[in-house]
Amino acid sequence: MSVNEQGRVLIPAQLRQELEFRPGTPLVAYVEDGRLILEERAHLAARLQREALESRTTSGSVVDELIADRRAQAAAEQTDEDLPPAADR
Repeated sequence: MSVNEQGRVLIPAQLRQELEFRPGTPLVAYVEDGRLILEERAHLAARLQREALESRTTSGSVVDELIADRRAQAAAEQTDEDLPPAADR
């Protein structure tokens, strides 16, 4: 396999068959650890959704988590505003 003058790479038929790539199959290309990765868009989306679900630390609502985080940030900002300037401390 090689890159032609136009920058194109031909995926061999055996790999296309094994991966069930058909003409028009949407692919995403990205670099990971110095390697070029081609991944079917649907597989990438499913993998990212799965990883996002696995990374959740609580079983509550994501919206509730975001609201709680924002409230905590707002409280911290308000506390910082109430402090005297650094020169006065």
